Amino acid sequence: MSTPAPPSESQAVNNIPQLLFERVARLGERTAMRVKEFGLWHDISWTTYGQKSRSAAMGLVALGVGPGDIVAVIGENRPEWLYADMGTMAAGGVTTGIYTTNAAEECGYILGHSEAKIYVVEDEEQLDKALEVRGDCPNLSKIVVIDTEGLRHFSDPMVMSFDELLALGDEHDAANPGLFEQRLASRGRDDLALLIYTSGTTGPPKGAMLSHNNVLWTTKALAKAIPVYEDDELLSFLPLSHIAERMFSVYMHLRFMYTINFIENVDTVTENVVEVSPTVFFAVPRIWEKYSSAIFIRMKDATWFKRLVFGLALKLGKRRAAARLSPGGVNPGLRVAFNLAHFLVFKKLKERLGLERVRLAVSGAAPIGPDVLRFYHAIGLPLRQVYGQTEDTGPTTIHQGDIIEADNVGPEIPGVRVKIDDDGEILVKGENVFLGYYRNPEATDETLEDGWLHSGDVGQMDERGYLTITDRKKDLIITSGGKNIAPQYIENKLKFSPYINDAVIIGDQRKYVSALVFIDEDNVVKYAQDQKIPFTTYASLTKAKEVNQLIGQEIETVNKTLARVEQIKRFTILPKKLLEEDGEVTPTMKVKRKYINETYADLINMMYR
Repeated sequence: MSTPAPPSESQAVNNIPQLLFERVARLGERTAMRVKEFGLWHDISWTTYGQKSRSAAMGLVALGVGPGDIVAVIGENRPEWLYADMGTMAAGGVTTGIYTTNAAEECGYILGHSEAKIYVVEDEEQLDKALEVRGDCPNLSKIVVIDTEGLRHFSDPMVMSFDELLALGDEHDAANPGLFEQRLASRGRDDLALLIYTSGTTGPPKGAMLSHNNVLWTTKALAKAIPVYEDDELLSFLPLSHIAERMFSVYMHLRFMYTINFIENVDTVTENVVEVSPTVFFAVPRIWEKYSSAIFIRMKDATWFKRLVFGLALKLGKRRAAARLSPGGVNPGLRVAFNLAHFLVFKKLKERLGLERVRLAVSGAAPIGPDVLRFYHAIGLPLRQVYGQTEDTGPTTIHQGDIIEADNVGPEIPGVRVKIDDDGEILVKGENVFLGYYRNPEATDETLEDGWLHSGDVGQMDERGYLTITDRKKDLIITSGGKNIAPQYIENKLKFSPYINDAVIIGDQRKYVSALVFIDEDNVVKYAQDQKIPFTTYASLTKAKEVNQLIGQEIETVNKTLARVEQIKRFTILPKKLLEEDGEVTPTMKVKRKYINETYADLINMMYR
């Protein structure tokens, strides 16, 4: 039987790494995290987590990191990322993460803007980018490499290995007794702990400043909102540079004391999910959409009998999901019928995906379509949505308890206040609201007013305090006829199709609504092969008449659920994939709408000729 993890810490905890070392003292040799190497999963204890973080801290102190100095980290999810993060803060420093997919120039911008002193990089690839831009980063004094494979004969006075950093830390620790404890206590709750650079959908990234209190308070508030336990298992695979994954893999890990499992690499996520079978699963909408579309495509290949059984089970699941929120609840007959459907269909389906043990399923970092949420509830996976942003340390609202409705994002997390401004903008106040933007007082003044965070999102709150997001304030469309349209709502409906990966709705100051569509390559390729549609390249696939007819049918299905003014009159399939390196999407796969509108202006204008 699971025992709820105590959400509190002692009064002596005034910063994040102090909470780590309190957990280390309490949990000792119990497993804190696991990592897969050479085909085998290896356990790492809380004691080892503490020792490595202490060594990293003292190594950074020996390299000259003082209170308030910035240390940047770039790398995939792995234990060393956490050692560097905790070590930096234990030394009195401030951590900033950089996305591994960032180009050298983008890395250089963050290193220069943050005035980073030390740069921890994962491997040779990231080192090459660092060496390319170090001349533009006058504050940078040392580059630390975690994985030195391929660098045996490389030598540079500015570069050292992570193992050398740990060894240096042990030496410095032995030579300076009491210094670690002094540094560990040097930062208070209101001091800067993290710089989280936003993904820059509308311009250069801005460094959101989060304090130790922002993080500690938010994890404690989440402990009151969602059921997480010490014996839970979580798979860490989304970028640790993003506040959402950082909260789940690092800071909530300290609060709840569950076990973190690190993926082998970005290509083995689905395999690792099956191997670990996590009990807590956090993912962005794109992941949940991929899983659901894969299920529907698999069902299309199944026998007629399996398709019939799945369809009946899904209908039962939808009825049961709707009944759970009705005043009468689920009647005994429906409960029995669903349990049978779950045993015969959904249980096996979830086992194949590695989701059979998931007890807490959360979607965040971007809005998820209501149809996707309803689908997971129908198969017995109570997916809930968290809404928030970097500037309020991740969460503003989250579905709590058993009331999980597809058309809202739940009530505020305990201790947070939300109000709707006169123009519909969502304003947030609480101890999770950030300190401001690093070296950018103008942007801070625009975003913070009397302690209220201006979210940039438009929404509504019902009488129960449940928040519904309409869209981004700047993305709302006003047609030439004066009609207001929320593009995100339509886009989310389109993305429920297994053949549509993403879409951008067009229509501002236009006569009607149109759409740029990005196809789901795997599913559309399979459709083309099944239908014997000839194609040679991705571009030729998007131009095939039959593929355009397929997408047109999917759009017509969505149009039937929309008001006349919202219906899509024309569409164009983009002849290329959405790529982060081309500046079209953020690292969390959110489309950069402004960039798409500017880049494909000619294609957009053709839809209105």
